Amino acid sequence: MTRTQGRTAPLGVLAAVAGQGTVLVAAGLLVTHPPGGWWDPAEDGLVARLADHRTAALTTASSWLSGLAFTPAIVTVTAAVALLLLLRHRPRPAALLAGAVALQAALFVTAAHLVDRARPDVVRLDGALPTSSFPSGHVGAATALYGGLGLLALHRLRGRWRILLCALAWTVPLLVAASRLYRGMHHPTDVLAGGLNGAAALWVVARALPARAHRAPAAPAAAPPAVPLPVALVYNPVTVDGALLERLCAVLTAHGHRPPRRLPGAAEDSGRAAAERALAGGARLVAACGGDGTVTACAEVLAGTGATLAVVPCGTGNLLARNLGLPTDPEAALAAALTGRTRRIDLMRAEGDGLPARAAATMAGMGLDAAVMSDTGRALKRRLGWPAYLLAGARHLGDRRFALTVAVDGAEPVHRQVRAAVVGNVGTLQGGVRLLPAAAPDDGLLDLVLVQPHGPRGWWQALLALLTGDRRPGPDAPLEHFPGRRITLTADRAHPRECDGDPVGEGRALTLTVRPAALRVRVPADPAEQPDPADPAEQPDPADPAEQPDPAEQAQPIRSAGQPDRPGRAAVRREVA
Repeated sequence: MTRTQGRTAPLGVLAAVAGQGTVLVAAGLLVTHPPGGWWDPAEDGLVARLADHRTAALTTASSWLSGLAFTPAIVTVTAAVALLLLLRHRPRPAALLAGAVALQAALFVTAAHLVDRARPDVVRLDGALPTSSFPSGHVGAATALYGGLGLLALHRLRGRWRILLCALAWTVPLLVAASRLYRGMHHPTDVLAGGLNGAAALWVVARALPARAHRAPAAPAAAPPAVPLPVALVYNPVTVDGALLERLCAVLTAHGHRPPRRLPGAAEDSGRAAAERALAGGARLVAACGGDGTVTACAEVLAGTGATLAVVPCGTGNLLARNLGLPTDPEAALAAALTGRTRRIDLMRAEGDGLPARAAATMAGMGLDAAVMSDTGRALKRRLGWPAYLLAGARHLGDRRFALTVAVDGAEPVHRQVRAAVVGNVGTLQGGVRLLPAAAPDDGLLDLVLVQPHGPRGWWQALLALLTGDRRPGPDAPLEHFPGRRITLTADRAHPRECDGDPVGEGRALTLTVRPAALRVRVPADPAEQPDPADPAEQPDPADPAEQPDPAEQAQPIRSAGQPDRPGRAAVRREVA
């Protein structure tokens, strides 16, 4: 479901709230009253051990941490942040925080009254509280509030530090849970249930909030094209509903274009046949409305034809739109493209054993990232968006490294033990994470990163490398980078592979070759530039470099990106004014 579609109906919201409360109470009764004595939770041991090893320093720290989730602190922080968001005209995030905190509190009070679980039989540092032990209200409130703040930091802030701020916010509920156990106030299942209650409240409120109000299409910032271009909308019917389609057509006509031809894409080819019909019908501007799969299918058809692509993000990842600087809202993205400028960008040619040659516009890879893509269901992606990948990612963090041979531009290959290898035409992931800091879509080069952490400490080092942009070369680096025009990956055995977020089957080999300046695409205007109208498309040029064989097959030493970059990298970037 796209961000512009309607949210869950009122009856669905009530059903979700009732279901959450029912599950919470049922779990509490199962823990406190096991049917037929099938099991004994035997949770007092951990709490008793913590009570026996208390120290003055830990007691003081636990007091401060518990204080972060006491009712006065939760109410004060929630009210202050909500007020600040309202003053900045951000009612949706304000409602998300306030609603999640209120919902988890209501369900906590209800479950605590019905379950009525006694607190652990140890010296309790917070004395006698008016509620019972199950679930933990402190942990639930901390998860709803600080977890919600982490989500806002991830989505609303800019720069690599948003990841660190999000991680810090999400750490608070874990520290609160530990402090409640240390202080003898809860059993382990109490804090677990509290955390799940807070997280479920965030999800329910997020689904319940109405979609953002849509403004009428703004007047074009640039003069409309002198001769209106034939336009086609190629869209994914799963993620683009009729209402959104009408609004996108209104944006086009408001900017001086003819009513577009509407062509739904088929699931089996991600919209390639629809793009071919658009081109055969005379379209010179094609708006690809969907995820990266739809965008890439259209890009492959339009490459080298002189027609221009407008990217309208309506999918899960939307990596190309993010890296071109387009807004995440579909209507705003289309308007920005129409009032912006035309830019030539590179494409990638991907092929391998059992993988026919195909185009890729953003990233392709082998190993952990591809396994995550394969294990994330479409229904879950429609419900959660790109965070759905995090669930599958957590399951694959323990995957073993595998032997990989890397050949760049025909040079002597190098051998590494990796968890994943990702080749990119662009560098930024969701949340602003710069996986490939040097990648640019118009520099005539591809960028490879080998993800090769050693154990938990290696993953921590990899996270720091992402946040700080550290690019140390060598096999001991958690992230190792290589630039090149043709990159071949050969594994010791078959592994999952992906192109632009779509699984393409397991295999041992994956070769990516750059197609320089292959595609004309509309991008937002630079602030210092005057936007140009959607210019008439070029005629296909048989001398177009995008259609020529790769001239850079000459052997040269593989240069890790931690070393000085090759001279002239920026000089090969191309742009059409």
